[in-house]
Order: sequence, then C-alpha cells, then structure tokens
Amino acid sequence: MNALKVPARTIALFVLPCLLLYVCLVFVPIFFSIYTSTFDWNGIGAKKFVGLDNYIRLFTKDAVFWPAVRHTLMFAVFSMVEIPFALYIATLINRFVKKPNFFVTSYFVPVILSVVIIGQLWKTIYNPASLGGMLNQVLDGLGLHSWTRSWLSDKTAAMYALYFVALWQYLGYHLLIQFTGIQNIPSEIYEAAKIDGADGFKADRYITFPLVVPIFKISIILAFIGSLQSFDMIMVMTGGGPGHSTDVIATHMYNMSFLSSKFGYGSSIAMVLVAVCLVATVIINALFNQVERKIS
Repeated sequence: MNALKVPARTIALFVLPCLLLYVCLVFVPIFFSIYTSTFDWNGIGAKKFVGLDNYIRLFTKDAVFWPAVRHTLMFAVFSMVEIPFALYIATLINRFVKKPNFFVTSYFVPVILSVVIIGQLWKTIYNPASLGGMLNQVLDGLGLHSWTRSWLSDKTAAMYALYFVALWQYLGYHLLIQFTGIQNIPSEIYEAAKIDGADGFKADRYITFPLVVPIFKISIILAFIGSLQSFDMIMVMTGGGPGHSTDVIATHMYNMSFLSSKFGYGSSIAMVLVAVCLVATVIINALFNQVERKIS
C-alpha cells in the first residue's frame, strides 16, 4: 500500500501555529534582551544607548559576576556527577527487583515536590543544633562536634550545602530517565549475550552501557543546562548570600534587573547565560557524538 502523500502546504499549515508560538516564546525574548542590553535603562524611564558598555563593565568591573560564573559552572559539574550513580542504581533495580515501580517512584518523589517546600525543609535540616537543625544534632550525637557549623551562613560551606540539595532532589529524575532507557533494550540481546557467556555486570559493560549512551547524553545535557539556569532553590534557601557567596549567574541577573532596576545591565547578564548554555550544548553533543562513533 502506497503511503499517503500530504501536500507541503498542508504540513506547513499545521506546523505554522506551533512555529509562531515557539518564535514568540523563545526568539522574541532573546532578541529583545539583546536590544535592551545595549541601553542604560531602569525598565520604566527613557533609554540611554551605551552600546557594549554593559558587557565591558560586566567582564571587567563587576566583582560579583566572575564568582557567580564559577559557582554556576561548579553547580553544573556537580549535577553531572550523580548521573553515573543514577545509571548504576537503575541497572541494579532492573536486574534484582522484580517489581521496580515502587523503588523508581520513591526516588522520584523529591522531583515532584515544590522547590519552596524543599528549600524550607533543608533550611530546617541545616539549622544550628540550638535551633533544631537535624544535621548538626546527628553530628553531635556521633561525637563529630567539630564538623558542625551554620551551613547556610558559612561562606565556605553554603554553596556545597546547596549542591547536595540539588543532587538529592534530581537523583530520581535522572534515575527514571536511565531506567526507562534500560527497559527499552530488547531482552533478546541479553539472552543472546548470556549464551555467549556475557551475564551480570559483564553484560552491562558490553550491552547496557553502550546502548544507553544516547539516553545518558540527554541526562547530561538536561543536568548541565538546568544547573546553569539554577535560580529558585538558591533564592529560597540563601538569596545569594552570605556576602554573595552563593550567587550564580541567574540570581545576579535577578538582583541587577529587579532589585537594582538596571534592566539593560541585567539583559547583558542574561545574554551571557544564553551564550554559555548554547556553547555547553554544542560541546556536549560533539563529545558524545565521538563516543557514539567509537562504540558503533
């Protein structure tokens, strides 16, 4: 039976509304941000054209920007550390658990919780022992009093405390993605490998891991880009403090745009964030394309 040929005009007619919506929601704001980044503007009054001065000031005179970039990149790197761990857990669940839905759902629960709830929960856990902070109370109980501290008020520890909360929240998200990828591998492949003597972790090494590389790449990209855009959890738990020690690019952009009423300057920060996301996506795709070519 010959496939039904749909005229190109008909396809364009159905695609056009979605394309217009995508352009309005993605490209129009980006171009508007590029435009406003060339002005000294408070968002309400008259604009003053300054060209690239906002970018020059951002890269050369802003004392908060480069530490915020470092925090953002560290956030992104830490977020990718949990993905191999999520893949390993997904492999164990797939092999040893007969009814895995309960375990996968249990890991996924933190993902569906509101960021405000998670932020308030972990702020309570990180509180000093005198204020009922569970973490410090546990450390005291184990005789590790020297390890206790005001986790979110310590400039050295605050950012690492936030990293751990993000890892805890999104482990189930990446676990579900990896588990779904493993479940989609045909069982016949494992049966054939078993006949050839490849079973257990040996089968995972030569079958599971190579076949889930495309899914692994998706998790890496989602984790990296999502971490570059991290904002809500930091605002709930620390607000960028103490002393800008937990500021990331997104919180610095918010502070400049809405608290300092420097919309032009905030737009320049936003464009840097967009550029970093695009460059990171291209690099990750290129690296994984090389890995897939070697595997194939």
